[in-house]
Amino acid sequence: MARDVIELSNALGLNTVDLLGFSLGGFVAQDIVLKAPERVRRLILTGTGPAGGTGIEQVGKVSWPLMVKGLFTLRDPKTYLFFTSTANGRLAAKAFLQRLKERKSDRDKGPTPAALLRQLKAIKAWGRQAPQALDSIRIPVLIANGDHDIMVPTENSHDMARRIPGAKLVIYKDAGHGGIFQYHGEFVRTALAFLEAQPESIGTISPLTATETMK
Repeated sequence: MARDVIELSNALGLNTVDLLGFSLGGFVAQDIVLKAPERVRRLILTGTGPAGGTGIEQVGKVSWPLMVKGLFTLRDPKTYLFFTSTANGRLAAKAFLQRLKERKSDRDKGPTPAALLRQLKAIKAWGRQAPQALDSIRIPVLIANGDHDIMVPTENSHDMARRIPGAKLVIYKDAGHGGIFQYHGEFVRTALAFLEAQPESIGTISPLTATETMK
């Protein structure tokens, strides 16, 4: 998939890009930076983890029961997959799902069962892959996640922040895999500040309602 994105960038005439990857997209984004480091100016990794990361290969065991729960409770499975089970998490899930309905045209179609199976297979394979040389990344990197991600365990965000030189880590409280959707306002402000900041000032960027760790 990383090669596909690189080829698409070539076709579009995009020599250098800012890259954001969420979940499986974060796996692809890391691979792009390692394969073509000269093509990425800044990198944002959200709800994701490194190759061979803790618990990533267990995504199927985590996801299927919650998808079934969604069917039985007549709720979108993202309620359980992306958000915590606290009152705050449930409110955030409801608000997120309502926002998804705001766009009335040109909406992406949901994944087919076959596509979903391929995604889960790709995630499992990433979890079994040998670790990559994240310490070779030399561009500014922002990492964001909820403090209770059950799909790509949050400890993987901390691991990436330790291994990528100068990476900035933002962890949102009482939030899960969809932490950037729960704290969408704060995340957008943090991401824009990160993308617009001068390199020497990236470490001073601070979100409003998150805990953060800086290297």
